Amino acid sequence: MQAEIITIGDEILIGQITDTNSKWIAEELNKIGISIYQITSIQDDKEHILKAISEAESNVDIILITGGLGPTKDDITKLTLTEYFDDELVLQKDIVDHIKHLFSKINYAYTELDLQQAMLPKKALILKNNFGTASGMWFVKNGKIIISMPGVPNEMKGLMKDHVLSKLQQSFDLPQIVHKTILTYGMGESKVAKKIESWENNLPLYIKLAYLPSYGRLRLRLTAKGINRIQLEDTLSHQIQQLQKIIGDIIVGLEESDSLEISINQLMRKNGLTLSMAESCTGGNMAKKISSEAGASHFFKGSIVAYSKNIKIDILGVSQNTIDNYSVVSKEVAQEMALQSKIIFKTDYALSTTGNAGPTVDDTDKSVGVVFIAIATPDDVIIEEFNFGKPREKVIERASIKGLEMLRREILKNTRNSLLDI
Repeated sequence: MQAEIITIGDEILIGQITDTNSKWIAEELNKIGISIYQITSIQDDKEHILKAISEAESNVDIILITGGLGPTKDDITKLTLTEYFDDELVLQKDIVDHIKHLFSKINYAYTELDLQQAMLPKKALILKNNFGTASGMWFVKNGKIIISMPGVPNEMKGLMKDHVLSKLQQSFDLPQIVHKTILTYGMGESKVAKKIESWENNLPLYIKLAYLPSYGRLRLRLTAKGINRIQLEDTLSHQIQQLQKIIGDIIVGLEESDSLEISINQLMRKNGLTLSMAESCTGGNMAKKISSEAGASHFFKGSIVAYSKNIKIDILGVSQNTIDNYSVVSKEVAQEMALQSKIIFKTDYALSTTGNAGPTVDDTDKSVGVVFIAIATPDDVIIEEFNFGKPREKVIERASIKGLEMLRREILKNTRNSLLDI
């Protein structure tokens, strides 16, 4: 069973807002066994809307439309759908009462324009919007279902949860679709593919594997489709266990429950450890990642963003001689930054970065993309040099992820923990 999502609005096409509705709808439909054939964004134009719906009808069984249902003249979706289905608008008294009730709750005076929202297509099944005045509309034509919903995210989600999802499940005999996404760090896509080639070739035909690379990490998404959900989940769990035997050293966990930050959070708290940071080229990005997870205050003591040379010397306590002799982008400075952070914050571990994120190299002799990352552990200091290339955003993100990856590796090595169970 396949569906197409059509989002209507010039504001999407000019980049004024991001289309988050399609992502959410696609995720919810996938949970009930409906696959997405296509996502289309179109302008507030009658001919464009009519063409998009007509083309979608030839491709899919279900069409979900968001946007263009407001009370003003630029919202033309309702009128266009009425024409498409050769229908007429009629006043829905229960929707009038609903709109009046909504306005009374916020002590706000409604206008005749607001009440025009109760003029709805006669042939449509009307889906009451508990969060706004724009009703959802459910049409059926030639065995195809066309659903129109407002573009306001919380109103669309309310209609989906209150009406659409359950009604779709009642209308079709849907398959089960189960996804499991494994998070890995520290190895490139081609190397991982080579290592797991035999395992991948022996996957059951109803399980598909997708490689999803991004800065510093690779996600492996397994998708199983069938009738028995429990059987699908058991098979996926077995396949993940086999995969862990092959590349368990780079697996962090499942995307649904784990991330590199969560893994570090759990390891730190489980072992009663503390962490601090001293960041230069990453500008606080590592601290942001760690502190974004709940419970970070139990182990994360703080970070110094020592972006300039003076701050490295005056606040962090890096030696002027070290900088003069080796430059600010060096393993020696990275080492002192980590050690000084560990002393200042009195932590078990300290993580530091110094490098050239670009686009210029300032007064260092290192090329753009070169980053030194150091970790001061309870017993040692580990320093590594990397070249993350360009552009600036890539350098910052990859350095941040690599630093956290190195930290996690050292915690695992220095404690009795095994890799997190998934």
